Amino acid sequence: MQKIIVTWWAWFIGSNFLNKYVILHPEITFINVDCLTYAWKLENISEEVKSASNYFFEKVDIRDTEKLEEVFIRNSPTDIIHFAAESHVDNSIKNPKLFTETNVIGTQNLLDLYRKYGLKRFHQISTDEVYGDIPNSGFFLETTPLNPSSPYSASKTAADMLVKAYGRTFKIDYTITRCSNNYGPNQDNEKLIPHFIDLLKNDKPVTVYGDWSNIRDRLFVEDHCDAIWEVFTKAQSGSTYNIWGNNEYSNLEITKILLKEMGKDESYISFVTDRPGHDKRYAIDASKIKDELWWEPKVKFDGWIKTTIAFYTA
Repeated sequence: MQKIIVTWWAWFIGSNFLNKYVILHPEITFINVDCLTYAWKLENISEEVKSASNYFFEKVDIRDTEKLEEVFIRNSPTDIIHFAAESHVDNSIKNPKLFTETNVIGTQNLLDLYRKYGLKRFHQISTDEVYGDIPNSGFFLETTPLNPSSPYSASKTAADMLVKAYGRTFKIDYTITRCSNNYGPNQDNEKLIPHFIDLLKNDKPVTVYGDWSNIRDRLFVEDHCDAIWEVFTKAQSGSTYNIWGNNEYSNLEITKILLKEMGKDESYISFVTDRPGHDKRYAIDASKIKDELWWEPKVKFDGWIKTTIAFYTA
């Protein structure tokens, strides 16, 4: 039987992945490894999944090698899908060491146990932030040199390079996906969209960094989960794929959409000083995953943002 360790499932993307794929694949055992940090919410995981016979939860920090190995011994996993990461850029500026410990050392611990117990596939979930920023024209390819700007993106870059190095040196079977900014249900309210929704819901102003011109592609979380599954189950070992939502907006445009949908005017916007090393634009070319695996996003931002607002204001 296939048994997949999936790290950090009580978090945003992982919980959406769990809620869909545990139910879709009762023939596969899913082992949820999560240390339950500040961003965790067990209520993100559906009751149907919690009671499923093919789902097991292990409260373990991936930095703790000894306890992590006990999970491998107890469960005899066959594969790893590695979501776990400290991911908030502002927090990485305040505490870079935590990001190195979790995103780099934690990834190495998983890779070493993968090798020790002879697993089949290691899937690394990464971010477009490893590429740094890009001018107002052009797109990142999977072959673009990595040029991280923050402690967070530097730690994810290091993790990606470890996975690739283990592939080359130790011949592990691995795949990597690099996604654009996700949105949708279960996202922690430290992130821009749920944070702004929460502020506006409580009739408070929203604060926008710098001159509002920072541009991001927005990827609906379920589209991201579907792309991960396609790559994990179908891609050749050693493959890296960019995943995008084909929804490129500036932070100002996002703010105005939220204001309009929530019946507020632009007097609710206030400026704050830009954060250090703030990338101006991320934009990725996702033609590789479309051409090779026939995947492309289904959800457009202007339609599903209403659903996202409804989730956070319910």
